Amino acid sequence: MLRINDISLPLSYTEQTLRKRAAAVLRCHADALQSVRLARRAVDARKQVHFTASADVTVRDEDAVLSGLPASAKVQRITPFVMPEYGKKKLPHPPVVIGAGPGGLFAAWVLAQAGLCPVLLERGAPAAERLSAVQRYYETGVLDPECNVQFGEGGAGTFSDGKLNTGTKDVRIRQVLQTFADCGAPEEILWQAKPHIGTDRLAVCIPALRAKIEAAGGKVLFHAKCTGLTADHGRLVSVEYTQNGTENSLRTDHAVLAVGHSARDVFAWLRDAGLPMEQKAFSLGVRIEHLQSDIDRFCYGTAAGHPALGAASYKLAAHTGGGRGVYSFCMCPGGLVQAAASEPESVVTNGMSRFAREMPNANSALLVGITPADFGSEDVLAGIALQRRIEHAAYLAGGMTGKAPVTLLCDFLKGQQSAAFGRVMPSYPLGTVFAAPECCLPEQVCHALREGIPLLAQKLRGFLQPDAVLTAPETRSSSPVRILRDPQTLESCGMCGLYPCGEGAGYAGGIVSAAVDGIRCAERILNENAD
Repeated sequence: MLRINDISLPLSYTEQTLRKRAAAVLRCHADALQSVRLARRAVDARKQVHFTASADVTVRDEDAVLSGLPASAKVQRITPFVMPEYGKKKLPHPPVVIGAGPGGLFAAWVLAQAGLCPVLLERGAPAAERLSAVQRYYETGVLDPECNVQFGEGGAGTFSDGKLNTGTKDVRIRQVLQTFADCGAPEEILWQAKPHIGTDRLAVCIPALRAKIEAAGGKVLFHAKCTGLTADHGRLVSVEYTQNGTENSLRTDHAVLAVGHSARDVFAWLRDAGLPMEQKAFSLGVRIEHLQSDIDRFCYGTAAGHPALGAASYKLAAHTGGGRGVYSFCMCPGGLVQAAASEPESVVTNGMSRFAREMPNANSALLVGITPADFGSEDVLAGIALQRRIEHAAYLAGGMTGKAPVTLLCDFLKGQQSAAFGRVMPSYPLGTVFAAPECCLPEQVCHALREGIPLLAQKLRGFLQPDAVLTAPETRSSSPVRILRDPQTLESCGMCGLYPCGEGAGYAGGIVSAAVDGIRCAERILNENAD
């Protein structure tokens, strides 16, 4: 198979257009191409808006075609992707996977395919029950601490845009994308430059993946909260959990710990048990909302609104004079700002989009990087303590009702109080109150945002819309703690047989990278116990 890169396509291209342009690059007639398949497509908005694509092509005589091309031709021979097959293994005891986020689900899926019958523990609820619990929270303000935007089947990523783009280059990325497609995700995730599934479709894909795990011999337990790990001479021997008020223990020699970065109680008892951990830099900030129609216009100019483009997104970053990074994160086109708390008396924001990205506002986190030097304590969980202080302060600022503090962008930059909304109405579901971000965020974070936002605006014309809305606080972008593991075996530095995994353990930064880490941890278990 041949891959042709950098094919320029108009917005209204057809399959025949792609075929003709591929044939032109290969210097042959379009009828000579046996098959043409889109491999990647991205928007190029630098001048006239168009698509830049890669295509996978089959021809009868690859050698003859390649020999007739100039050295500058952007064509390469590739091996078609094939989903890996895992040979059957045997273990004395089934492996345990703790947490049903992307890291845990993909670890369990690999282990199940290998015939190891893993047991997957999830403290939250199945997807359908979880969706109902989140909706009740949005309607009543009454939070279920064990079943919410952070906890439950699919992890925190289920209530996001379902973004599948990642900065990593691991070969397992295609395996993750193909698995999602096999579970009902749109086929275009296989070729989109910035693939996304959407919260509405993730709620269908995730249970489909669970069904695959169970059909392959795995067991999934919901409302099953891990409460401890037992080791003998430094080697894991059992995992303890509670389910429906009953304490249980699973004999095992291998456990993948993929609990997510909101499992603060787990980090606490791991610290108390002496498991090696360290403080980790993370980020704090706000959510910014613009009208999506404005963002479309800023990004695409006169092409805005073209049906092939969909809702525009952006990714911005800058460094302030004080040396802090300020950047956009988890940008959700046509989306909503979420109430994402997992503990009572706290306010947390996040962003989400449905697959169609049809809502009137665009939202993104605007974050400031902070380091352990900002935590105010040497305790390994000092970053979590800082998060909690911010989230509770936001709760107090909102009148202890769950409402979130908001301000208009123009007023924030001027340091003055907002009094009325403009064109942009906040989408945070529990309501809002006007209050400056200083009511909850550290002064150095607010100072960096005031300095950094104008720098970001230099990279996206029109970003400084006076009536853009800032909603605080965004505190859960990544984990403020890392569970130390051996870089080769991926096992905990303090307990053989335990595999810290994914975002919560400090080794991933999104759905795909967490899923890839889950696959890697499962493969280490398989390799360790190869027949």
